[in-house]
Amino acid sequence: MELGLLYSGGKDSTLAALLLEEFYDVTLLTAHFGISDDWKHARETADRADFAFERLECDPDIAREAVDRIREDGFPRNGIQLVHKHALEQLASREFDAIADGTRRDDRVPTVSRAQAQSLEDRHHIDYIAPLSGFGRSAVDRLVEARLEVIVGPSEEIDRADYEAELRATIAEEDGPRAVEEYFPDHDQTYVTDVR
Repeated sequence: MELGLLYSGGKDSTLAALLLEEFYDVTLLTAHFGISDDWKHARETADRADFAFERLECDPDIAREAVDRIREDGFPRNGIQLVHKHALEQLASREFDAIADGTRRDDRVPTVSRAQAQSLEDRHHIDYIAPLSGFGRSAVDRLVEARLEVIVGPSEEIDRADYEAELRATIAEEDGPRAVEEYFPDHDQTYVTDVR
């Protein structure tokens, strides 16, 4: 069975791929809005982990809407949620038997509700799988420590290919780097450099 996994090159989506590969032919797909070439970081990690990789072209108007929402709200949650929902819809419209992401049980954003998952499955005739949805952060960290080489650091310093990077780039270009600091709280990101 063919499965498409939304992929950032970070620890969660890489761990999700490793968990799913026993049951599916996994292709890693990085959502891309044409704002930057950060998707290349995910391709490098996918190559190291020996997974097929593709870019998932997404609608730049959705990225624009997400940036506007972030500005209106003063925080990124709803903008990132909008982008994740769009990326899942794009992925579900491809020729896969199942789609997945690396969302965890205690993620604050992005999240996928039971109703959203069922809607994706019913409308696109696919299975939606969130293999980390039962794992808390400490459980994920233990599994990652056993299987992955990871760089951890502040969002602005870590190479990655997630939605947030392109949204941050748009805001920085239009409003200046200080605006990014206003909207996005300080937090660490991860980038997988190798699989053990």
